[in-house]
Amino acid sequence: MDITIIATIVAGLLLLVATLGTVYPILPGSWLALGTLLAWAWILGSTASWTMGAIAMVFVAVGWSASAVLTGRNLKQQQIPHGSILVALVAAVVGMFVIPVVGLFVGFGAGLLGAEMLRRKDFKAALKSSASALKATGIGILIEFGCAALATSLWVIGVIWHFVAN
Repeated sequence: MDITIIATIVAGLLLLVATLGTVYPILPGSWLALGTLLAWAWILGSTASWTMGAIAMVFVAVGWSASAVLTGRNLKQQQIPHGSILVALVAAVVGMFVIPVVGLFVGFGAGLLGAEMLRRKDFKAALKSSASALKATGIGILIEFGCAALATSLWVIGVIWHFVAN
């Protein structure tokens, strides 16, 4: 079997994991997609692989950046300190083991609400800031997922282009 075929199959599997990783952060996400696209383009070395790989990497980087900026900006607007985020992350890890599949998300939300409740001493204000932060995080995840899925689609076009041209 040719190395380009093996590299393409492995890249496809890694891009599947990367795309799922943008939604479920226990799996590697955007950074895996960037590395996979770069390695695939380098191994195949064709005009098709470099062109579609580069365009796809731009989409992955845009999605990753948009997610980080949107979430970070919202956390700053809601004046949520790093301590509350740390508590939420620890609660997310605990939730992942306590509640299969969705525990990560439930734990993060509950941890953030609890930390904000302790800090603000006002349930309504804590709920408002936590809900806003979770909404921004959700939108960021959707943007990152959409860009990763689009990048994977562009990779498929690059695969077809490469193997038809060669």
